[in-house]
Amino acid sequence: MTEVEAEVFDRAFTATTQPCPWPKAYGGDMVAQALVAASLTVTDGKAMHSMHSYFMRPVDIGAEVRYEVEVLRDGRGYSTRQVRGFQNGKPVYVCLASFAAGEASGSFGTTAPTDVPGPETLPTSAAYLEGRTGGTMTDESRAYWSGGRSFDMRHVPGPIYLDVEGGNTPHQAVWVRPYDALREVPGLTDAQRDAAALAYVCDYTILEPAMRVLGVAWADEGLVTASLDHAMWFHRPVVMDDWLLYAQEALSVKDGRGSAVGRFFTTDGVLVATVVQEGMLRVAGAGA
Repeated sequence: MTEVEAEVFDRAFTATTQPCPWPKAYGGDMVAQALVAASLTVTDGKAMHSMHSYFMRPVDIGAEVRYEVEVLRDGRGYSTRQVRGFQNGKPVYVCLASFAAGEASGSFGTTAPTDVPGPETLPTSAAYLEGRTGGTMTDESRAYWSGGRSFDMRHVPGPIYLDVEGGNTPHQAVWVRPYDALREVPGLTDAQRDAAALAYVCDYTILEPAMRVLGVAWADEGLVTASLDHAMWFHRPVVMDDWLLYAQEALSVKDGRGSAVGRFFTTDGVLVATVVQEGMLRVAGAGA
C-alpha cells in the first residue's frame, strides 16, 4: 500500500487487487486494504473494533484501487474513519471503521462449537480436489482453490467446490490458517497486520452456508455471486500463526440474496471476531 496525495478526503493510499480466476476481484481484498488504509491514519494506539462495508461496483483484477480516508473523529476513547475506494474514476467500495482505546471491563464470549473435528484430521483443498473434475472448474480455478488463496481452508462437513458435501444444512465450519508466516508490513503493528489478514480471509467462505441450503456448489453452471455488504467486529486481538475455527450459519436466502453470520474462534475456544455478510446469489433456474 502506497500513500499518495489526497484528492477527496484527508489521506489517500493506493493498492492493487490480487489475481483470481473470476471476472472480478475478490471482495476480501477491498476489506483488508481499506482496513490497512484506515489503520494508517490512527496513530495513538487505538485498535479497530468494527468496520461496515458496501461493495458498489465490480473491481478489476490486478488493477489499482485508490482509497481515500476521511478523518471523521478522534476522541480519547474512540476514533472514526470513512474509507472510499475508487477505480477508473468511480466509487467502487465504501466503509466506516471505528477504533477503540479499550478500558477495563468484565469479559464474555460466546462458546465455540464442540463437535467439530480438528483440522489435522481433515483433507486440504488440494487433496480433496486431486483427480476430481466437474462443472465449470478449470485448471486455473482448481489451482486457486487448492493453494492460491494464501490460506489453508478445511471444511466441515465438507467443501462445496464441485458438490455440496455434507448435505443442505445451513451450518458449516471452516478451519483457516496462513500457509506461511506473515511478514512484517511497514507502518503496521503486528496486531494491525493480523487483523487485516483476518479481514482478507473472512470473505472467501461466508456465503457458503446460504449456498448449502440451496444445494449450490461453486462449480455449478450459471452461478453468479457478489458481496453486497459486510460487517465485522474484532472482539479480541488475534494472532494469525495458528488455526482459527470459522463457524458459519445461514440467516436468510430470498430475492436473489443470501445472508450469513460467521464467528472466529481460537483453538482453545476464544471468540476473536464476528462477521455478518449479505451477498448476491444468482442461481440458474432458481424459483422463489
